[in-house]
Amino acid sequence: MGVVSPVDRDRAPKQDRSRATRQRLLEAAVACLAEHGWAGSTVSVVAERAGVSRGAAQHHFPTREDLFTAAVEYVAEERSLALRALFPQGAAGDRSAVVSALVDLYTGPLFRAALHLWVAASYEEQLRSRVTELEARVGRETHRIAVELLDADESAPGVRETVQGLLDMARGLGLANLLTDDAPRRDRVVTQWAALLEQNLGR
Repeated sequence: MGVVSPVDRDRAPKQDRSRATRQRLLEAAVACLAEHGWAGSTVSVVAERAGVSRGAAQHHFPTREDLFTAAVEYVAEERSLALRALFPQGAAGDRSAVVSALVDLYTGPLFRAALHLWVAASYEEQLRSRVTELEARVGRETHRIAVELLDADESAPGVRETVQGLLDMARGLGLANLLTDDAPRRDRVVTQWAALLEQNLGR
């Protein structure tokens, strides 16, 4: 069995601390975007919330765009993991539960944070290409997960568009939720969409 050198022993804790600092910065960036929007979310504000120095923040993320693009990528990964975690053994044909889970993805602080970044990207040229590329990748992943959980056969005419319509609807409900929490209306829409999916997707 090899001997671990003191340098290697020191390196491991430093790497752990570095990962922990990066994680705190990403979580703080998401929270700041959700609460204050793009204009109120500076690197200094995020660093203070994360409990690290501005210099430490810039060590991990040299620019503001780097920080918030990484934060939204982190959000996207968390959304995918959350959806997977809801159905670890698959959805077992319960399409109503899948529709509810997809809608929930778009009605929480993670979606709100992403939305603020989309708005900023619409007029921040440096940010636009990064966010556009990221969202395209996230969209493909979300669509793939939805198809799998809904047990949808995309080779059948109209099925792909039906699944995409579900995701667009979920995003719309998420936008509406920014202004008011209308849970009863949302529940009725989810119930109706689940019924439509049963009709259109079959078994």
